[in-house]
Amino acid sequence: MLVTVKPINKSSMEIKALAFDLDGTLLGPSVVLTEKSPLGSGAVLTDRTLRAVKACAEKGLELIIATGRAVEASEKFRIPMEAHGPMVYFNGAIIADMPSGKILHTTLVSKEIAKFCLELSRKKGVYFQLYKPGTAQMPGQPLLTAEDHLQRELYHKHTGILAGICDLDKLLEDPHLQGCIKCMFLADPGVLDGLRPFIEERFGKDVYVVRSTSTFLEILNPGVSKGVGLELALKHRGIKPAETIAFGDEENDLPMFKNAGISVAPANAREKVKAAADWVTASNAEDGVAVFLENYIL
Repeated sequence: MLVTVKPINKSSMEIKALAFDLDGTLLGPSVVLTEKSPLGSGAVLTDRTLRAVKACAEKGLELIIATGRAVEASEKFRIPMEAHGPMVYFNGAIIADMPSGKILHTTLVSKEIAKFCLELSRKKGVYFQLYKPGTAQMPGQPLLTAEDHLQRELYHKHTGILAGICDLDKLLEDPHLQGCIKCMFLADPGVLDGLRPFIEERFGKDVYVVRSTSTFLEILNPGVSKGVGLELALKHRGIKPAETIAFGDEENDLPMFKNAGISVAPANAREKVKAAADWVTASNAEDGVAVFLENYIL
């Protein structure tokens, strides 16, 4: 399946970079997904997709990961791709040069917003976690939560990162903490739909609330998006947005589509994402990214 949604003059555009969302796009499901477990037991980079991506790199195209995942949770996919240079993590809250791990840009969400979300999670009985920025003494971005929970285990199974348990109230009162990389609610889609209005009514344009998967609701600084992150990563690489193809399936990928010459969505993407894409390819379970690359690039 490869469907042109909007007319494209391919001859007028020289593509120099490919920007990939991971979950639901570049990565395929490792098990059959269900409504209650839309992430399955993990995600896999299939042999076919890996071959197609590396073949594009051999043709001179630069590979950019643009994900809501943490740096640590993306490495098992970046390394076999042999992708290097500035990458987009945490939906754009961090731009890191890989494989060195040097942080090029960090944009934090305020402690006030984090405190509100923590209290909201208690009132509604929804699991909540946050990523704390690293320090010179402790580099990396530790994931923290206030309680053990089934969602904590599911997130660990999906990403390989297990949230540490600590007193989040005390953490958010620490005067040395300037903010958080991102906050997350993890729950069934319907539950998350009910949380969103409380946050947006309280903070309006001072917060960026976005779904990265159907069961992840992420809270970030309003200056953060994959679109801004991709723009920064491309600037460091000396590549224009028009020279880039962006691949994505979720709400958080829409800003990235606007900052790319061509946008591609897999068949499993949300309807509004497919409507915004220039092309729709096969689903992630059918190696949709590889299908597109084999037809368009290779």
